[in-house]
This record gives sequence, structure tokens and C-alpha cells, in this order.
Amino acid sequence: MRSVRLSGKKFPSGPGTSLAQLAPVQILWLKAGKLLPVDTGGKIRSFHLLRELSRRHEVTLLSYYGGAPDLEYERALVEVFPRAVAVSTRAAESPASMAFDYARKLPSGRPYAVAKFTARPVRRLVARWDAERRFDALVCDFLAASLNVPRGRRTPAVLFQHNVESILWRRQADAERHPIKRLVFGIEASRMARYERDAVRRFDRVIAVSEADRQAMGGMVSPDRISVVPTGVDAEAFRPMVRSASPAPIVLFLGSMDWEANIDGVQYFVDAVWPAIRTAVPGARFQIVGRNPSAAVRRLASADVEVVGTVPSVVEYLHQAAAVVVPLRIGGGTRLKIYEAMAAGKAVISTTIGAEGLDCRDGRDILIADAPGLFAERVVRVLQDPAWRRSIEDAAIELASRYDWSAVARVFEAALEHTIAAPPVRGAAEPGEEQAPQALAQ
Repeated sequence: MRSVRLSGKKFPSGPGTSLAQLAPVQILWLKAGKLLPVDTGGKIRSFHLLRELSRRHEVTLLSYYGGAPDLEYERALVEVFPRAVAVSTRAAESPASMAFDYARKLPSGRPYAVAKFTARPVRRLVARWDAERRFDALVCDFLAASLNVPRGRRTPAVLFQHNVESILWRRQADAERHPIKRLVFGIEASRMARYERDAVRRFDRVIAVSEADRQAMGGMVSPDRISVVPTGVDAEAFRPMVRSASPAPIVLFLGSMDWEANIDGVQYFVDAVWPAIRTAVPGARFQIVGRNPSAAVRRLASADVEVVGTVPSVVEYLHQAAAVVVPLRIGGGTRLKIYEAMAAGKAVISTTIGAEGLDCRDGRDILIADAPGLFAERVVRVLQDPAWRRSIEDAAIELASRYDWSAVARVFEAALEHTIAAPPVRGAAEPGEEQAPQALAQ
């Protein structure tokens, strides 16, 4: 049996030993952007894993964000995670200032989705903590924060990949119809493909959210260094107190409505799918629930299409709906909203891309449809066939119950265990990256 040094002490490590059995491990969780409010899929995943890991380990969340210092946010963050450290980078946030920042960073050759989240104060702080050996493991949450993690580090580091970013950007570029945006997305997709391939190799371990993502990254780094931590759900929070046998014919879409994949999805649904549903079920209504609906989304509103926007909680809307749709044609990673809908006891109709990477089976606990006609047909049957709808709902509830965050966090812990115990990965710094942490510890 080997021993692993944790915070200056040695602890046994072997096949029968897990982090949950060891003394509390010191974990640094590096996150770009504000974690609160918890209103996007990525934030939901990070929040619940942080909360579960904090029950058994000493987790320091380093949350850095653009714009002016937000003392209200920082106070709220510390109330939830007492060890949290928040840093305001004063980075550009308005559309005009971000356009200027994009032009300024364009010559670097790096994808802007990474460059804009790279901040010298954060790099220096992470490097200093690394030099002090303050933590046993570092979790880089999303590729966006990766340039803040120094090469030549002493701390074992995990890259938590909520998406395979190069796939997401390529799909977005291919689906974009606006010529200027298509050009920009194409540039970013090419840069992301090069950057992501190199970046994943310099982390000790990569965590994917699905086997599909693991296979996609298998050509970038050895599959032995990739762990899969599935998407989870707070099953108790979404469980309905009472299930209606005949809910109103409400079809629901949930998601951040300032994200291109969701904007494209609801536009496609309203244009290509909804007319057939409305004809077959005249009283049906389509609700679009999610933060920051864009102007294009707001224009979809009509007598039977309601753009709700930001809500304090999606649970009430889920419980009132008869069906939940995920008509995505672009995107990556896995959709937490599907497991949330399932935990709420709802039949979900999704495209293949929408349900990508999830442990679900068409016709049993989910309904898959990529053609507009089939999508409409399946929504209509869910609205009109209570017995069939109930069978899908029952199977969905059972599936979601197996993916509670408490169980998913144990899988994440196992990945951290492998990271701490394995030989470290090292690499030379790229231009503009921080060098060995000792040089920045002064």
C-alpha cells in the first residue's frame, strides 16, 4: 500500500481506501464568474458538488468575477461556503467593452472564452497558494479558468469539463445563420480545438460528465486520465407532493435564455414543431422559462407562447406542466434540466443532442425525436394519452432517483483520490502563462 501526502501528513492510499475514509482533504475549487444565483446548468452542477464535498472535506472556493466589487454577492457566497474567497477582476462586462476586449485579445491566438477569464491577480494568488502547499488538490471548474492554473505546480490538479468545448463551439458555428456571428464562432471553434487539446494534457486528471464526452476527449489525452462523473439532481427538491392525472396541456422549456443553444432550440421548436401541436391540441400552451430572454426569444411570445423569463424557482412551473421539451440542435455536455424534469415526474421529449450523455432510454423514461414531425407527434401523444404519459413519468422518476447529488459526489471524490495518488503531470508554460509558482510567491 502506498502513502499519499495530504497537507503535510501522510495517509495510506490503496484499493480499499477512499477520500471519504481519510482525514478531511484540503481542496481548492477555482471558478470563473459568480456562482450565485444558481441559475444555469453549470452553476447547479458546481454548487451541489461543492456543497456535498464540503460536508466531508475542507473546500476553498475561489470565485473570481468581472465588473466592480460586489459586496452583496461576496457576503452571500461566504454564508453558503464559509471558506470561500471572492476576487473582483474588474474585467469588461458591457457589450461595448467586451467587443473592445475581444479585439484586443484577438492577436493572442487563444479562444476568447478562455482569454477573457484569465486574470493576473487570480494567477498570482493560485501560484502563491501552490508554492505554500496549502491544498491537496485543485479543481479547475470549466476550461475557461484553465490559464490561471500554473504549470510546474506542486498541487495535483483536475480539469472539470462540463462540456467538450471544441465540440460545443463547432456545433454553434455550424448552426449559426448570421454571417458575422458565424465567422466569429468559426474562429473561436478553431482556436478552441487547438487550445483544448493542449490544455487537457497538462492537468493530472480530467473529469467528463458523460461517457460520450470521455470518448470525445480520448483523442486529446490518455483515456486512463479521464474520469466520468455523471450529472446529478436534487431529487427531493423536485419530487411532487401530488401528481395530477390530468394536468393542463402546458408544454415547458427550461433553460438560460441568453445561451445560443437554448435560443436556437426554442426558435426551432416554435417555428417547426409548435404549429402541429397547436393544431392537434387547440388549448395547448408553450412556456419558455429561464433567465435573461434575448430579444429574439421575446419576439416568440404570442397568444399560446409565453416567455416567462427569470423565476425564483422552476419547481412550480415543472409541477404544472404536462410535458417538458428539450429541442436542442447544438450544445455540449449534459442537460441537468432533463433529470430535474424527470425527478418532478414529467415526460421529457428531446432531440438526440438534447439528451446526449444521459443514462436514459427512448420509449421507456424519455422520448427522442429529431425530425419536427415526430417531435410534434410525441408531444401530442403525451398530452392526449394519460396512461402512456404516466408510464414514461414513472420510469423517469425511478431513473432520476439513482442520480442524487450525494451519490454523484462520491464518484467525484474517487476521481480526486486517483488524482492525489497518481504521479504528477508537468509541462512547460506557454507565452503569457505563469511559470513555476515559486517565482510568484514573493
